[in-house]
Amino acid sequence: MKKLLIISICFAAMSFTTTWQPDFEKAKQIAKEKHQLILLNFSGSDWCGPCMRMRKEIFESDLFSKMADSTLVMVNADFPRNKKNQLTKQIKKQNEALADKYDPEGKFPFTLVLDATGKALRSWDGLPKENAAAFAKEIKNICDANK
Repeated sequence: MKKLLIISICFAAMSFTTTWQPDFEKAKQIAKEKHQLILLNFSGSDWCGPCMRMRKEIFESDLFSKMADSTLVMVNADFPRNKKNQLTKQIKKQNEALADKYDPEGKFPFTLVLDATGKALRSWDGLPKENAAAFAKEIKNICDANK
């Protein structure tokens, strides 16, 4: 019985874990194939307080994850500062190129919804003022309008 309960809890936890695509070009390919939009989030995962709050309060919420898993390809352009969190040279280079194109002012967090070609449809500067449910609904509406 304990084993079954543990398996159920683990499965439930995994079912709402949003997958973040590390490769932007692959994200565009997946978005095109699945007729989905891309959510691109610029963050400083280990130094930016609002970025950490956004991940915890919005991106990791069950409601947002459920919506994202069915409608978005998620990409995090992260810029960590701690040595232990450093990214590969390839990912750093990609994130810098994404920042040059989509976030030239270096805002954190900065979130965009893009179509499968990389065209920006909507952006949010900083931590959204709405809660996870309202933010998820807003993004879902953008997805529905662009089908």
